[in-house]
Amino acid sequence: MLEVKNLAAGYPGRTVLEGVSLAVRPGRVLALLGPNGCGKSTLLRTISGLLPPLGGEILLDGKALGDYNSRQAARKIAYLPQSRTVPRITARRMVLHGRFPYLSYPRRYSREDYEAVDRALEAADALALADRPLPELSGGQRQKVYLALVLAQETETVLMDEPTAFLDVRHQLEVLALSRRLAAEGKAVALVLHDLSLALTMADSAAVLGEGRLLALGGPEEIYQSGVLARVMGVRLDRVFGPGGWRYFCDLAEED
Repeated sequence: MLEVKNLAAGYPGRTVLEGVSLAVRPGRVLALLGPNGCGKSTLLRTISGLLPPLGGEILLDGKALGDYNSRQAARKIAYLPQSRTVPRITARRMVLHGRFPYLSYPRRYSREDYEAVDRALEAADALALADRPLPELSGGQRQKVYLALVLAQETETVLMDEPTAFLDVRHQLEVLALSRRLAAEGKAVALVLHDLSLALTMADSAAVLGEGRLLALGGPEEIYQSGVLARVMGVRLDRVFGPGGWRYFCDLAEED
């Protein structure tokens, strides 16, 4: 489990978030929500170990994250950023990068590594892209490849920053369904989403960030009832009850 206690996150000379306490728990999906610039990406980068915390604690399985070396941490936490470079290599070669934490130098891939990569490509609906160069792929196709890279890392915790970016509606739903499957396998999943309707429908819990702090943390219904998400996002949030339970939707807030 990944735990954050009274965390301050940001950059030298600029604190973005303060006093954040939450947990990314095995078997559950946590959605990070809030307006642009509120610190969602900064929080993910900090708890993944890419940014040093400005204060507070980050615990991974009860041990300070800073006590793990980079390889140990990479075997436990996989992180999908908002954007990546586009090297002139094939999709399969890119996804093989997810196996780096398990290799010594010089890197020699085993049959198990290639099998893990193909499983990840298939799970991300990207197996047909395996032999195509990344620069030739569309933004949505590249996003599938990067998602496969994260899956090939085979970690206990998966952190994803806007994993549905560039994807059409069908593939957005597939990515969220994949997040649910990862949680069902016992993985701890946290992801930044901008689609509030999808986030509240598919997540087990949500953290609402804004005003430089954690404004609310709880289940989708609790977040809905609090009204904090509608307030901080400047929208009207509503819901309907369907065969699968509550479905949330939002609209522009009415001006006074």
